[in-house]
Amino acid sequence: MGPAPPGAAIAETHCGVVFFVGDRAFKLKKPVDLGFLDFRERQARERACRQEVDLNRRFSPDVYLGVADVHGPDGTVCDHLVVMRRMPSDRRLSTLVAARVPVDEALRATARTLAAWHARAPRGPEISAAGRRDALLGRWTESFDQVRPFHGRAIDAAEAAEIEARARDFLAGRAPLFDARIADGRVVDGHGDLLADDIFCLDDGPRILDCLEFDDRLRSLDGLDDATFLAMDLERLTAPEPAERFMHWYCEFAADPAPPSLRHHYVAYRAFVRAKVACLRHAQGDPKAAAEAGTLAEVALRHLRAGAVGLILVGGLPGTGKTTLAGAIADRLGCTLLSSDRIRKELAGLAPDAPATAAYGTGIYTSEWSRRTYAELTRRARRLLGMGETVVLDASWTSKDHRDPITGLAHKQRAELHALRCEAPSAVTIERLRTRRHLMSDADKHIAEALAESAAPWPEAATIDSSGPLDESLDQALAIVRPHGAEHVWHRRPRISRD
Repeated sequence: MGPAPPGAAIAETHCGVVFFVGDRAFKLKKPVDLGFLDFRERQARERACRQEVDLNRRFSPDVYLGVADVHGPDGTVCDHLVVMRRMPSDRRLSTLVAARVPVDEALRATARTLAAWHARAPRGPEISAAGRRDALLGRWTESFDQVRPFHGRAIDAAEAAEIEARARDFLAGRAPLFDARIADGRVVDGHGDLLADDIFCLDDGPRILDCLEFDDRLRSLDGLDDATFLAMDLERLTAPEPAERFMHWYCEFAADPAPPSLRHHYVAYRAFVRAKVACLRHAQGDPKAAAEAGTLAEVALRHLRAGAVGLILVGGLPGTGKTTLAGAIADRLGCTLLSSDRIRKELAGLAPDAPATAAYGTGIYTSEWSRRTYAELTRRARRLLGMGETVVLDASWTSKDHRDPITGLAHKQRAELHALRCEAPSAVTIERLRTRRHLMSDADKHIAEALAESAAPWPEAATIDSSGPLDESLDQALAIVRPHGAEHVWHRRPRISRD
């Protein structure tokens, strides 16, 4: 004999009732008007049932079996039921995560299923409109306004203010990124409500349930936004490592080159929306909702901090190790490195390591060549910042005329500006200049001395003692550019040199 069928049960939500009988589940829509949905008319409930089945079959066709009519005593149809295959409650993803059961296989398969749907999902002008920068800003603003009455009650007022400021800063400078996502077909008709409670990890693969069916507009979103919904929920369930792995797999299967900053931003957005819902439940008397809202606000803030777009200037005289430190920062944070030495030689038609030795202020080191080099450095940084990339700029930065445009760029692009000046004793720098090989810089001891004499004060720069091991200099730098934590693991990716 096989196992006994599961017992009967009933579950109720704000808009429906689910009856569990044997190996089936029957979902009934309540005849309610909640503002965002209106099920008062039978025909509306029927449309909703049929749409729920059609939409969810995109992810789990063997779970959503069809729509059954409910007949009244006189034989006429009075209502409708979504008929589903009953899922084993002990295989719910959220249950397994809470029990610390390994779920990597299920998460990898979920990422593959989601990416596969996104590859063939409907697209179009109306769907794409939801992925515009201003559309996302509008959704953030709506949530800010709804949460504001709960500052100091359900969520910390200072945290809420920082969340709003950081979200607005990111969006203000990133219009090119969102335009590029739309042009690349990344905004699709997705799932819209990917939660760990609605994923069941079966032996033959996961089943993804309950996509958002009552409003087509709310399923129109960036595929990355769709995926981060689950990442946020896993992090809420204190499973940040599985969340990170899930996002890695999704981006791999979707061939999605999104910068880490966008992943962080979408996780923060999803967390803040859930915090808003918790605030509203708190107002309705839910005793646990305030703590949940606070936790979700912390998740949002942590990701907004980690995803802040930065412009990191690493400067100093020749031999101070600025180029080595700049490369180490870019490697550790997974961001883009731009080098003035490389760009200068590129503009001159030379290979990066081709010698171009010349006396101070001559050859390709005249003031005009330097002006062109720093202008190109600024131009490339502008493009990268607009695409959500944090940029490390390796240059001497001894001239205020070169620094001022970069400062203005950071302000315009709403990027966090960090200025680091490497310093080391002259004996150390002279020895480094004497022994270094195959570097892009042509500077020697005499050029270093001339630069030191002409260098303009740089009081806003933080001094990095670069005389010792690289790890020590890197620790100093990361403490400045990542004050809320030296790094976030989502930033770790190969350095992209786009010189």
